[in-house]
Amino acid sequence: MKNKVTVVGSGNWGSVAAKLIASNTVRLSSFDDEVRMWVFEEKLPSGEKLTDVINRTNENVKYLPGIKLGKNVVADPDVESAVKGANMLVFVSPHQFMEGICKKLVGKIGKDTEGISLVKGMEVKKEGPCMISTLISKTLGINCSVLMGANIANEIALEKFSEATVGYSKNKEAAEKWVQLFGTPYFIVSAVQDVEGVEMCGTLKNIVAIAAGFVDGMEMGNNTKAAIMRIGLKEMIKFSKMLFPSVKDSTFFESCGVADLITTCLGGRNRKVADAYAKNQGKRSFDQLEAELLNGQKLQGVLTAKEVYEVLSDRGWVEQFPLFSTVHAISIGRLPPSAIVELGDSRSANKQCK
Repeated sequence: MKNKVTVVGSGNWGSVAAKLIASNTVRLSSFDDEVRMWVFEEKLPSGEKLTDVINRTNENVKYLPGIKLGKNVVADPDVESAVKGANMLVFVSPHQFMEGICKKLVGKIGKDTEGISLVKGMEVKKEGPCMISTLISKTLGINCSVLMGANIANEIALEKFSEATVGYSKNKEAAEKWVQLFGTPYFIVSAVQDVEGVEMCGTLKNIVAIAAGFVDGMEMGNNTKAAIMRIGLKEMIKFSKMLFPSVKDSTFFESCGVADLITTCLGGRNRKVADAYAKNQGKRSFDQLEAELLNGQKLQGVLTAKEVYEVLSDRGWVEQFPLFSTVHAISIGRLPPSAIVELGDSRSANKQCK
């Protein structure tokens, strides 16, 4: 039986993922050519529905304009219909929507279905933090790998060389299938047996990128930005290992680790909006700036900083993570952006957040 793939999500990165996958399904005999892509239906200024335009023009005109996705990509506004018959599901929606999406799919997919999450972020519940791959696995009863890396979507869409990391827990065969499905001569994918480590990298780097944006917005220079990135990486490793002792040091040297941290701090959307926030000296909210600068895309770093702060606060770890704590305090307006370089005393950030 041929493998059939559905991409659950159709934003900027979801559209690029569909393009990568579609270029391989037509080439590889073990895959069904057609790639379905679930699209959250929107009305465009022209009055047309986004799915209709994608299916007519083969282009996501809102989130990835100017890029052909592949004739074998079919947009579907109904998530249940989109996943029907698929045995490989690629999840790539903003993390705050994932729980709702998964609940809709309960009982709608086969038990042998394999999932992969490209979603950056975590759910924080009373019983503790839950990674998105775990949320998918537990809600749908399927194995779920993750794919993270130094992946600014627009550059991959233009077929510029980059890399990514697949993290898996037990099923190496499934991981190899994902490597085959995503890999192209310009997008090099490798697999590591450390699903938590890979996913934590993809989640936490967005907090560090917010800090880097504050540094840029205040024109503090490259030395300061490098220092913030180093402190951030150190906190990423420490937090990951405190939550998941099985996380491997080597994972942080894969594309999902230090490379993703660098590219996100140099160019990603979190850095861009935090830069604007600092330039406006915190007088305009992140919500306002997100709406103005991101064309409907979602900011992840501010929400992740809040979720991580909840974990730090709950476990009494705040003072061990001055950068993470300070990013949260600045994001909610309790400290000015300049506080990002006043990390010597994290207790001030702790007091401000209470």
